[in-house]
Order: sequence, then C-alpha cells, then structure tokens
Amino acid sequence: MENKLQTSITLKHLLIKKQQCIGLQFHTDKVIDALVRELPKPMWSNKFNMVYIVNTRSNLNLIFDKFRGVAWINCNYFFQDRILNHDNKKINISWFRNRTKRQNFRPCPEEYLQKLELKKYANSTVKTYVSCFETFINHYRNIELLDLNENDIRNYLQKLIQENWSNSYINQSINAIKFYYEMVLGMPNRFYAIERPRKEFKLPKVLSKEEVLSIIEHTNNIKHRCIVSLLYSAGLRRNELLNLKRKDIDAKRMVIKVRQAKGNKDRLTVLNKKVLVDLNIYIKAFSPIKYLFEGAISGKKYSSSSVLKIVVQAAEKAKIRERVSPHILRHSFATHLLEGGVDLRHIQLLLGHNSTKTTEIYTHVATNTFMDIKDLLT
Repeated sequence: MENKLQTSITLKHLLIKKQQCIGLQFHTDKVIDALVRELPKPMWSNKFNMVYIVNTRSNLNLIFDKFRGVAWINCNYFFQDRILNHDNKKINISWFRNRTKRQNFRPCPEEYLQKLELKKYANSTVKTYVSCFETFINHYRNIELLDLNENDIRNYLQKLIQENWSNSYINQSINAIKFYYEMVLGMPNRFYAIERPRKEFKLPKVLSKEEVLSIIEHTNNIKHRCIVSLLYSAGLRRNELLNLKRKDIDAKRMVIKVRQAKGNKDRLTVLNKKVLVDLNIYIKAFSPIKYLFEGAISGKKYSSSSVLKIVVQAAEKAKIRERVSPHILRHSFATHLLEGGVDLRHIQLLLGHNSTKTTEIYTHVATNTFMDIKDLLT
C-alpha cells in the first residue's frame, strides 16, 4: 500500500536563549506552513535555519495532533537515546557525594549523577565521565554551563592537545561533555560538529606460548595458578574472571559460561582440561562459597587489583622483560588460536566481540601470516 504521507517534519532539540525548544525541519509547503503558523508562538531561528516553539509536553503533543494525517513526524533525532543496561549491577557513586568539598571547585551537577545512575552506567564509566566533566567545567569555572558554546569546547580540546593528552583521554572528555548537553539536558546532536582526534592504531601486545607457560609456572599457589591459566586459556577479561561462579564451570561440556560480560551479553568459551584438573584441586582446598575466586571474606568477590598483582609478580619471576597485564593474556589467547588455524569467526565468538572487525586486529600480530614469505636474502 502506498504511503499517502509524502511530507515529513523532523523534530530537533534546540537551546535558544537558555530555553529548551522544539525545532521543526521540513520542506516548505503551503499546508504545512499554514499549520505551523497555528502552533503556539512559532519563531524562526537564523542560526539553526528552522522554525521552533518552546519545548513543553503540551506543545509536543500538539505537534502530533496538528499534523496527524498530513505529515509524518520524524522523531529519530528528538528521541534518540542510549539503551539502558538491563543487568542487575549495582551502581555505587556514593564516593562522589561523600567527597570532601574543595574550595573554589565546581563539582559535577547532581542531575549529571542522577542521569548516570538512571542509565546504570558501569562504575568505571561513571568515574571517567565525572572526572573529565569536572576538569572541563572547572576550566570555565566562572561561566554558566548553558552559556558555553561549541567554540569554548573547541578551545578546551585544543588546550588538551597542546598539553599532550592522549587521543583516548580527549575522546573521553568529548563523551563526558556531550553526555551533559545531549543526555542530561536532552539535546541530541547539539555538538555533532565537534571534531574528534583520529583514532590511534596500536597493535596488541602478545606473549609467546613459552612465556605464558612460564608465567603460569611461576605463580605462588594453586589459586594464583588457576587465575592466570583461566585468563589465558579462556580468553577472559579481568572482570569476567572475577564474576565467575562455580556453576559457570561446565565440566561435562568443557565450556565456561561468561555471564553479562561487556555489552551485557552472555557467551560460552573453552575450558581447558589441565585447567579443570587444577580447578578441582583449588576448589577442594579453598571451598569458595559464591564466586569462583573470593577474597579474605567468604562470599565476597576477589579484587581486581589482586589479579593484576598476581599476573605482574608471576611475569617478573618468569623474567618477562615487559610489564604484563591480564589483558595481554587475552590478546595472547586470541593470537595463538589464530596461529593454530582457528577460524576468525570462532575466535570472535570466544572473545565476545560484536564484529569480526574487532577480532581482525590479531591478524596483524599472528606470525603464521609471515611464514610463507620467501627469505629475500637467500
């Protein structure tokens, strides 16, 4: 059936004279023009090149009623938003509210914190956003936030570049600033024209199989051995390892269930036979209650810093020259699988990547791709 609504009106969030407004973007049409003039106090913005009215719930409902059967209301930009996390992780930002307040320091607005809480952002993301946004608003301590414009933001980013901050930090700062104006104030794409630094391309650090085995052999006890072995043999992220429970180890199918990993996705990864033997010994010796790896208090999750310390110390004992992190073991897992002939798509599933494009980075460090190259000096 042919759609009779040939005309569309796109709604946009605008901020004009510190007031939130609804922008209406459309091709000129006699009928549409006449109906727009019937809206409450329609105004024209030369800056945004569109008609706008004050943003209220009644005005928004009136737009839908006024143009029903006449034009299609496109809300892709107006209601554009980020999906809430649907897991049950507790977001704890009491550390922010309980901080000692410093003199002459502008703290992050409460509504910013509330929005982060409502969207259930990870605690690590909350800390990054709050830190970056507070640094930004204290650079303009004497200017009202709604008075800041795109040029102010560009000047601030230019300052970060001149101070040799990393591209990653600059991008985090942009995200934190955009979050306030787009998510908290409800103005999607207000700063769509802000340029981002070009993403750096860095090859992942990878250890040889011999180096990984040496690190495992230089762990202090069976618990530490299982932690390092699982990080490598299952390709786990640090938080994924810490969230494992005894029931996630499926000895019959020889798989490990990773629950609510990055992106709130469950996945299966491989369970190594030797690791299973060590796990059985470890469980009998330590008797974990809730999590597979627990701290000094039974039922409480093992700390992230402890895992890092275990890996670093074992690598130092194994006389590995460069500093080794848990994530390097994950990189090594993926690279060694690729070198062993495992299909890239299978590796993607084991790692929990959304796309093979993310997994393809390991093709740049897998040595088997260079084996068939003829020696030019012979």
